[in-house]
Amino acid sequence: MQAIADKQGINRYLIQLTVNGDVYSPVVKGNTLLVNLLRDELDLTGTKKGCELGDCGSCTVLMDGKPVDACLVLALEADGSEIVTIEGVARHGALDRLQRSFIDNAAIQCGYCTPGMILSAKALLTRNPHPTEAEVRDAIAGNLCRCTGYVNIVKAVLEAAEVTS
Repeated sequence: MQAIADKQGINRYLIQLTVNGDVYSPVVKGNTLLVNLLRDELDLTGTKKGCELGDCGSCTVLMDGKPVDACLVLALEADGSEIVTIEGVARHGALDRLQRSFIDNAAIQCGYCTPGMILSAKALLTRNPHPTEAEVRDAIAGNLCRCTGYVNIVKAVLEAAEVTS
């Protein structure tokens, strides 16, 4: 990471990160949050801003394969990391099996929590392709949904896991 002082003497930092397979080298302030970098600088608005306190999980992204609340991570902390947002889950225009399962199981209502929910579930299925219901519930525990009651979300994750069996 390289520090660059602007005209007012405020340090900015040149970082490099890979987001959804593309390499970026933005210049950021020391207090820039990852969620703001993704949304405001990279125009990846699928990552939602909810509580901005790390309580709701709507800003969940994968950082080096692990779910993190992007509202609690400084962009500087993501230097050198690989980030996956909801925009990076579908490949070549085709929805991921998990995304398809959310649709097929009506696991989406207002949709605000859906990107974070899918990324938390994706991390679970990557490390455990055959989770139990309890493991699914534990994996999505940091993602609040005010609409669905979680039943269809859990069903969607379990169904997506069966597809890989």
